[in-house]
Amino acid sequence: MKATSAWLLNANAHLNDPAPPIVFEKQAAGYSFKVHIFYDSCWLVAAWSKGSRIAFRMAYSPNDRLELKKLSEKDGKIILKISSLIGEQECVVDLPDAEAIPVLRLTTTLKPTAPLLFPYWPRDIVVLGAAGSELLAEGEIKVKQVGTRSGQLYFSLTRPKAGSVLYLQNLTALADYNQATETSAGETVGGEWPEIGFALPPTIKNKPLEAGKSYVLSDALIAFSEEVPADEPAMVRQYLDLTAAIYLALPKPETSYKHWPDILQKGLTDLQTSPGCWSQVDGNHYLNAYLSDYKTPPEIMVQLAVLLPLLDYVEWTDAELEMMKTIKDGLTAFYDADLGTIMRWHPKMADKMEAVEEQMQPMVMDSWYLNHPLLNLSRLALKGDKVAKKLFLDSLEFAIKVAHHFDYTWPVFYKMDTLEVVKAETQPGKGGEKDVPGLFSHIMLQAWELTGEKRYLAEAEKSALRLQGLGFELFYQANNTAFSAGAMLRLYKVTGREVYKEISYLCIANILQNTSLWDCNYGYGKNFPSFFRLFPLNDAPYTAAYEEEEVFCALHDYLRHAEGEDMLPSLRLLLAEYIRYLVDRAVYYYPPMLPKEMLSEEVKTGEVDASLWIALEDMHDGWERSGEVGQEVYGAGNAFGILPRHYMQVDGQPFMIYTDYPTYGFSAKKQRPANFRLAGDGRLNSRLMIVKTGKGKLPEFDIRLKGHREAWKGTKTKDGHFEFILPGDSEVHIDWKDGKK
Repeated sequence: MKATSAWLLNANAHLNDPAPPIVFEKQAAGYSFKVHIFYDSCWLVAAWSKGSRIAFRMAYSPNDRLELKKLSEKDGKIILKISSLIGEQECVVDLPDAEAIPVLRLTTTLKPTAPLLFPYWPRDIVVLGAAGSELLAEGEIKVKQVGTRSGQLYFSLTRPKAGSVLYLQNLTALADYNQATETSAGETVGGEWPEIGFALPPTIKNKPLEAGKSYVLSDALIAFSEEVPADEPAMVRQYLDLTAAIYLALPKPETSYKHWPDILQKGLTDLQTSPGCWSQVDGNHYLNAYLSDYKTPPEIMVQLAVLLPLLDYVEWTDAELEMMKTIKDGLTAFYDADLGTIMRWHPKMADKMEAVEEQMQPMVMDSWYLNHPLLNLSRLALKGDKVAKKLFLDSLEFAIKVAHHFDYTWPVFYKMDTLEVVKAETQPGKGGEKDVPGLFSHIMLQAWELTGEKRYLAEAEKSALRLQGLGFELFYQANNTAFSAGAMLRLYKVTGREVYKEISYLCIANILQNTSLWDCNYGYGKNFPSFFRLFPLNDAPYTAAYEEEEVFCALHDYLRHAEGEDMLPSLRLLLAEYIRYLVDRAVYYYPPMLPKEMLSEEVKTGEVDASLWIALEDMHDGWERSGEVGQEVYGAGNAFGILPRHYMQVDGQPFMIYTDYPTYGFSAKKQRPANFRLAGDGRLNSRLMIVKTGKGKLPEFDIRLKGHREAWKGTKTKDGHFEFILPGDSEVHIDWKDGKK
């Protein structure tokens, strides 16, 4: 039997009182909701139709007797004003409506009577089980907050078998509390069954709340389901659906237009001309991984991670970049003819590096570092690059040999010459790089598409099935998980087997689990937007430009393959929103966008030059400085990935068309009229801009949406652009009258 605290035992005893005092009760969306006040706590108890109950603590004052001063209803919300020794508390209950997925919202504010410290705060959820039973309900926690990711808790009630709950704490609303007490919102939602939920971070720095000022202490959104998922696919679908339902009700920060053509040019100039971005080996120039990092040998992953986004850009603009030839000229040096494969480190420098980390040895390979360059080489090969095609095909048999040796289940590090495992698991009992089987499947699909040989398709299927059963433990590195999602969707389209579509959903759910649906508006976090950011590793304490850029591109590709397919609507909604917010906030990875005082004075690798448009690797919690790891040159694809996917050039006209949502039928160049469809969901909005590119007068525009008779109205910005706010999932028709140039 699990041990419990005195707080839980007391709460459970009060809440199981056979005749508890009821302050308020109401039926809504098939659930029963009752509000009770017991001594020092105010609770809302929600009951399923089958009788199982769950209680949420709304107000609390230790060793006190709360007094209800006023109860009222306004705009469909129930408002309780409660007096306590620590101050006046207000609890707002927003009951669910008749939507398919009920979402409850509970918000509590406190106006302290004196400067207050909170050395401890109990968690706010008690799962009660059936009425009349003193036994605590049993359940399973599937997802909880890690670090500063979303303040989420996803669990099912298994005895009595009642249903499932997704709890999300809107951590954005706690910014004033975190600022005043100098605390972080990280690791505030979770717990161990049966003591679960949200707890205010303790005020360990002796910084109090100010007397007489109002603070939000909790803003919880809770989605209910009567289903206990029977298997992994059902669990994944439920998690995605519940997340989308809460997302629709969640207060979201506004975005603004960022002029990515200018941002790209600044980054391109610094990438080409900054000496810190380049090293020379054996007559060839190579990109450093980090700015001014001359100790680490050139890596093939770094070269290709920049080359592919540059290729996207030159295909969009028809420009020629000498830098691309420079990168390509150095690629063949990474091939080891004896082993028959590309290597991670440049062979002429590998034995000279300092082994400060266990993988920094000539023959040691990180599993994803073998596969990721192969994927990028295959992408170049499919575009007709002969050198890349030869490197890719010449390395395939070695990659297959390694996959067979490890039975498609990859360790963290191994030796290339002997395949001896150097590091088997990320942490004891956690397994290796669990999403690499999906990355390998993607490579095999590319090989099949390039050669037509069915054995590669068979390899892709065998590897793909290794992702089954991993649940929310699949995610090792964000970009690899995103590439895996795309590979699974392609396998589904090729084979017609539903299992691959379900695995693609599993990959997407793992990505979303590692995002943060809140904006860190305290400390240094006030200087940059962070809503819907994505963390690179499942335990990373910061977000990173490179992984986010690659996930952004991979999700665009996923949605392209999903066009016309019967896909989960919640998935389409959430992916479009992630992309929209990344386009808004990705510019803040560049140091010139940030105050210098928030940049780390100590840098792990290379150096940070605050004047250069080279992305920082790491953006931290608001109380920590960013750029501690360094400026990642291999994150330069940031702008080069965004521009060709969100800006449409129009032949012979002094404007471009921009959207912050991904689109279907939206190409690099368009003639008149322009027709395309926005991705996403019609319940949320996208920004469309007519971006002025010349000095001449813009023509008159006629923008219409399918199903709407009237032309859509926009507003002119101070820069001379025109802005339109359109519902997602709209078919857009744009025409114009020629203006004077």
